[in-house]
Amino acid sequence: MKKISIVLILGLVLSSCVSKKKYIALEKEKGEVVSELTKTKVEKEDLEAKFEVIQARVEKYNTKISSLKEENDVKFDAVGNTAVISNATKRSMRETLANVDPNELSQAKTLQDSMNLAVSYNLKKTINTSTLDEDDDIAINIDETVVMISISDKMLFNSGSYRISPKANNILQKLADVINSEPSIEVMVEGHTDARTISNTRVADNWDLSVLRATSVVRKLQKQFNVDPAKLIASGRSSYQPLTDNETSENRARNRRTRIAILPNINKFFALMGDEGTTVTQVNMPQN
Repeated sequence: MKKISIVLILGLVLSSCVSKKKYIALEKEKGEVVSELTKTKVEKEDLEAKFEVIQARVEKYNTKISSLKEENDVKFDAVGNTAVISNATKRSMRETLANVDPNELSQAKTLQDSMNLAVSYNLKKTINTSTLDEDDDIAINIDETVVMISISDKMLFNSGSYRISPKANNILQKLADVINSEPSIEVMVEGHTDARTISNTRVADNWDLSVLRATSVVRKLQKQFNVDPAKLIASGRSSYQPLTDNETSENRARNRRTRIAILPNINKFFALMGDEGTTVTQVNMPQN
């Protein structure tokens, strides 16, 4: 009996020793895991700090790139002595010039020539005189970056009158659409007569007639087609700026005209009239 008790006690002691060894081993393993976690946490924090530095540098470079791009887009080049245009506008011009008749484009020797061609193309496309019955009586030209639209008097007025004919509504509507589409556009309407003198109870002389015709067009644009009157200027030139001599009836008819000068902000003009959806062909635009 005594022998059996000794054996049991010895077994319990040995069992207790094994458990303690396992405990110590587990504690050691736990310490190693905690140490590894601490090391990993430190490395993670170090990596996050490095990432923040890299991210800040990336954002700085992106800001710098955007700034350079914007600076490049708004960099202005002189066009003769009359205007300046930005690089962004020049890109729009190249897109437009891709659609211009190659024969006309070959005549453009300077940046100003190219701009004139592009503005003329866009404006003609917008006004679209092909829907008018008397297309030969409308001329669109560019003079020092100012768009000039010349309309014969027979399209606007009855002979010797300053009252606008109903058949003028079509072309005046098209003009009003262009004027209303861009806040920066200003318009000067000039009346021109031939050299024959006129005097009656309503009109004192050719000065009077030319001014009355210009103001009639301005009032029509304002009242019927809702053009902001602040954009409009009316002036009369009498017979003193003829296109040709007044020796024949045909020449006198040419001299009787209303000239409409559109003065756009060139950069906004191209933003407005850019041909969206057009396939762009690279055009080498001449420089000054």
